[in-house]
Parts: sequence; structure tokens; C-alpha cells
Amino acid sequence: MIEKLDETQRAELLPTLEGWTIDAARDGIARRFGFGDFVAAFGFMTRVALLAEKADHHPEWSNVYNRVDILLTTHDAGGLSMRDIDLARAIDRLIAG
Repeated sequence: MIEKLDETQRAELLPTLEGWTIDAARDGIARRFGFGDFVAAFGFMTRVALLAEKADHHPEWSNVYNRVDILLTTHDAGGLSMRDIDLARAIDRLIAG
């Protein structure tokens, strides 16, 4: 079973994620990514999709032209879990490059 992060874990882990914000309403983390155009944004989404599939953890996201909004929450845990932190870090590594 996947467990939701407790307050101590959140306080430790969330500051390590640059650019991610807490979405209290969904008990998750969110980040907006901007790109030069639609093709670059879609390419990013494709790379994230491959990471997510490998991790068996899929984001909630939307794309408008050159913008991709991602929300990570673990439905099976009822909120933020280590799976979300791990996927956020993997996404950040894609951006870093």
C-alpha cells in the first residue's frame, strides 16, 4: 500500500523541489512549465509520459500551446506520497537536462 506523506516528511521534502507549489485543494504538488512553442511543450509531455509509465504513476496535466501544467497526487494514498516527490524529481531532471 502506498502511504500519504505525513507533516514531518512534507516539511523535509517539499523545500527540495524547486518550482513546485502545494495544491492544498487536491493534496498534491503542481508546477507550470513554459516552452518556446507547442512542439517543444508536446515533446516534453512525451518524455514525461515515458517516465510516468515506467514509474506506473501518471500526472494530471494540461497543455495550452507552449505551456504545460502538471499536478502530482497519489489517488491510491488519498494525497501526496513519495511517488509524487520521485516523479517531480525525475521531471526536474528532464528540464535540467
